[in-house]
Amino acid sequence: MKTLTLASLCVLVFFSDSVASGALDLLQDTAASWTGRLPCGGWDCECAFKGQQGCCCAAKPLFDLEEFTFMRMVGLWDGLSRLNSQINEVTAGCKIAFTANILPMTGCLGPFTSNVSISYQSVSLNQGNGYNPALGIFTAPHSGLYSFSFTAYSRVGDTDRLYQKMQLVKNGQVIASSWEDNREDSEDSSSQTVLLKVQRGSQVYVELLSGRQLCGDTQGSNAFSGYLIYPFTEE
Repeated sequence: MKTLTLASLCVLVFFSDSVASGALDLLQDTAASWTGRLPCGGWDCECAFKGQQGCCCAAKPLFDLEEFTFMRMVGLWDGLSRLNSQINEVTAGCKIAFTANILPMTGCLGPFTSNVSISYQSVSLNQGNGYNPALGIFTAPHSGLYSFSFTAYSRVGDTDRLYQKMQLVKNGQVIASSWEDNREDSEDSSSQTVLLKVQRGSQVYVELLSGRQLCGDTQGSNAFSGYLIYPFTEE
């Protein structure tokens, strides 16, 4: 019976706040009068039996559990920090997008004696600051898969020839083009959209070919835009 009483005490001391004061005193007195080995299963019950405040028989196991839990949390936090760093490394600077238009004009752009990159100076979006409106050139801030689009629009008089050709260029290489050469239409437009693998520092732009022209774009319909779809990890 004493063994059962002492074993019960080892549990009840842990929940001492919920045990009536008289019952707790009785259990403490009973335990204190015990002269044999305390049946606490390895718990340190001496402090509780001697009436030391703020102590319980489960102190060491609870401390060990707290230490184990803390170390696990430290390990998890370290793992999450490394993962967050890797995510930031992959996605850093990846909010990249731009769109710009040629300023409205009643006359013509061109013709020129050589191919000329078009300066789309009316910029409505330049997230990541990759687009330079003075040069009309987009320089990739981050490697990745990009989408680029451009619209070619021209309007000439009834007696003039619609004679335009524009092309999208990456690092000097022609990627896509749009052209019109006839006297049947006085107004026409077309658009191109391409997906490109682009390395950091690569330059993408639209150029007007030698001898061609864009005319009568009073609404700024000639546009150039691009955005990063997803980044590539840079080594």
